[in-house]
Amino acid sequence: MPGSLPRVVTVPALLSSLPRGANPPSLPSFPSISLPRVVAMPTVAEAPRRLLQDCCSVLDHQASGGVCGCCWALRPRYKRLVDNIFPEDPEDGLVKANMEKLTFFALSAPEKLDRIAAYLSERLTRELNRHRYGYVCIALEAMEQLLLACHCQSINLLVESFLGTLRLLLEADRPHLHILATSSFVKFANIEEDTPSYHRSYDFFVSRFSEMCHSDHEDPDTRIKIRVSGIRGLQGVIRKTVDDELQVNIWEPRHMEQIVPALLVNLEQGNSDSPAEQTEVCFRELLGRAAYGHINNAIRPVLMHLDSRSLWEGGGFAVRCFQIIMFSIQSQHSHLVIQQLLGHLDANSRSPASVRAGIVEVLSEAAVIEATGSVGEPEPEPDRTGPDRVLPSDSFLLRAAGPTVLEVFNTLLRQLRQSVDYQLTGYYDNAGKHKTTSFHEKTLQDAVIKTIGSFANTLPVYQRSEVMLFIMGKIPVPGIYPALGSPNTGFEGSRMIQVMLLKSLLQVSERYDSSNLLTALPSSFLEPLLSFTLMDDPEIRLLVLSILTSLIDRRHNAARITAVSVTFDVSVLEQKEDRCSRQDNLFIRKHAQRLYRHVFLACKEESNGPSHYQALFILLVVLSVELVSEEVLVDLIRLILALQEMGVSNQESLSVWNRCSLHAVCAAALHVLSQTGPPPPPLHQHVTQVIESRQKGAPHLLPESVLCDQPRIPNGDLKVDKDLLFVQSKVCEALTGSSYSTQCERLNTPYTPQLTDEDRLSRKMSIADTISLQIAIDQEASADPQKPQTEQITFEMLKNAIEDSGGVEEEERRKRMEVVERFQTAPFEEIAALCGSRTSLLQSKLDRVFDLIVRPPPSPSGQPSQRSTPVYEMKFPDLCVY
Repeated sequence: MPGSLPRVVTVPALLSSLPRGANPPSLPSFPSISLPRVVAMPTVAEAPRRLLQDCCSVLDHQASGGVCGCCWALRPRYKRLVDNIFPEDPEDGLVKANMEKLTFFALSAPEKLDRIAAYLSERLTRELNRHRYGYVCIALEAMEQLLLACHCQSINLLVESFLGTLRLLLEADRPHLHILATSSFVKFANIEEDTPSYHRSYDFFVSRFSEMCHSDHEDPDTRIKIRVSGIRGLQGVIRKTVDDELQVNIWEPRHMEQIVPALLVNLEQGNSDSPAEQTEVCFRELLGRAAYGHINNAIRPVLMHLDSRSLWEGGGFAVRCFQIIMFSIQSQHSHLVIQQLLGHLDANSRSPASVRAGIVEVLSEAAVIEATGSVGEPEPEPDRTGPDRVLPSDSFLLRAAGPTVLEVFNTLLRQLRQSVDYQLTGYYDNAGKHKTTSFHEKTLQDAVIKTIGSFANTLPVYQRSEVMLFIMGKIPVPGIYPALGSPNTGFEGSRMIQVMLLKSLLQVSERYDSSNLLTALPSSFLEPLLSFTLMDDPEIRLLVLSILTSLIDRRHNAARITAVSVTFDVSVLEQKEDRCSRQDNLFIRKHAQRLYRHVFLACKEESNGPSHYQALFILLVVLSVELVSEEVLVDLIRLILALQEMGVSNQESLSVWNRCSLHAVCAAALHVLSQTGPPPPPLHQHVTQVIESRQKGAPHLLPESVLCDQPRIPNGDLKVDKDLLFVQSKVCEALTGSSYSTQCERLNTPYTPQLTDEDRLSRKMSIADTISLQIAIDQEASADPQKPQTEQITFEMLKNAIEDSGGVEEEERRKRMEVVERFQTAPFEEIAALCGSRTSLLQSKLDRVFDLIVRPPPSPSGQPSQRSTPVYEMKFPDLCVY
């Protein structure tokens, strides 16, 4: 057995016992023992000192125990290779030649990787404890190079020691070590691993990097460097974990609540000295990797951050933040962001108006970006040219995925209703503690209306029609639709909601492009809309006229009409060259007369202003351009002449200014009609002659003098000479001999709208209301002795005339049994005779009812006239055609 040194004798003691300048004794040679290279040095004087240094190094880097712990030559090869990479002076850096040897050894013997990594980590820890940061950097660099070289199945043997080393550096109190560890982690994150790992944890790194993003170091430069390092570290964690299902789920709320606020804090400080650019890159990468089930977890911390730091007000940062979100996430997931914002808006319904307005503004911007996303994603529009159009079964209104159109618009309309309540009560909570102002609430209302338009513009045309119907159904009309105003606001609240919803309708209709008017204005939408033209509120009437114009104006001519003028240049209009389509003709037959009637009635309102008459003029011009036909042109001329007659007779007790305005609009409208379409030149000559006469003798009948800031109207009552009026006979004469000759007979008949007994809101009366009205008329007639008294028609009389009511229920049951038995047993001839007699009885009772209904008109003398022949008894010639 070879000899060994005693344990009590140490190498330093042995060296100190040697005389100065003497060579140390050589150890006996053994086959398994190799001496360190520092022993055989050429310089004899330096040998003791170098040997001492090497021995101390051996003792520093190896735990005591046996000869192998004391002698460097007896240490394992991987340790010697690791020790050789460290230079004498740490400023010299890593010994590259020795590092190559270590890398080659690691690749040749991958089973040693875990030991190499553990030993490197031990060396780094010892140097860190002794504050020798140069050697710390060298050890970390060596681990990085091994990681980059060993990206194979054995890399997992290095990773645990590497991550443990980074934890030590990140827990230190030196900022430069934090930056160093982060840079090393980013290099590791960029390595693509071939094999999965089941036991890694990145929770510490998520927490530590997020903390670095909030650094408040006193030195500004150091603070920026630390924050940038934290952002890059989070970016590395995201890259390392987001695509690996076996790693920690970075999308869990506990991780997102750390990562997202850390990024938003730096994104918020968007100045030249902040890491905002790096933050935006990281934020975009995070959202771009989010799958369907991760969007909500990523968006919720954003909303919480904006709430906690009051960043909704002003809307600048919130809008920018969600612009980044909408542009970064996958387009098919954008509806989830909209849904989150809608839910957050509902959750903040009791927040200040500035907060709600900020959320609504963000919604509007998100809707614009999301125009090609899943909210109202355009689909092939089916053929809906017929009057009875049917939505497909996969219509967006019926979809279950994402927020439906109903949900979006219902939420926004609910915010409008609540805002009106807050504005009228002065508080935005039920307890009455938090005050609000009309200015803030109006700002919110304008934002909601703008957002409704933004969302509607993302929808295809046929879905916008459904949205308009939905909004129309929400408008409060007493007696027809439920009122949306709260009991605290009353009538004023309902009126304000009416105005808000009509403004929303106008936003939707301004960009509504339809191929035919029958689709744009169905009966279910047109009838309630026209009913608002009869309301007392002038703002509501103006909004209705604007909505009608925007829906009819398919060529956007309304924007080209800047003012009402008799010198309007028709060439600026984009006129329709072809005739009306089949759908437009159907619209004219079904709805034109109703439209003319409500326009006529709307002109009777004394509260009309210059904007109303300008809107009326634009509507008449748009109708003449869009509906090119002789019938429409003649009806418009009849309507204009009726409006002129209203201004002359003043049956509605209008003011002088209103009557002058009516004459001015009629002149301007006829001037346009005489130049559009194919009317003959004589019509234009007559219109021009009247306008010139007014310019000379009555300028107050022209729009340039009336519909202006300082109108010039005559004092006293308005008197108009016949020379200043458009004459119906001359207009008819001007149209004779042209394609309008067949319509001259209709033109000779003055336009008189069929005024019914409907109320101010155009409510249809039920059968009971009609009978009650008839009874009231008959009672008035019976009270007057000069008028003939007639028998009253009641519901019971009509009922008794149609069928005989029996006395008791038992008698009726007995008769029914007799009828059943007769039909079962009696011969056919008897049954036929019985049915014939009952038919004669029914006919006689119907004749009695008709006699009561069809009454002769009263004579002027008051005496009852002879009974006239009913229409159904008249004998018409054989050639009479209905």
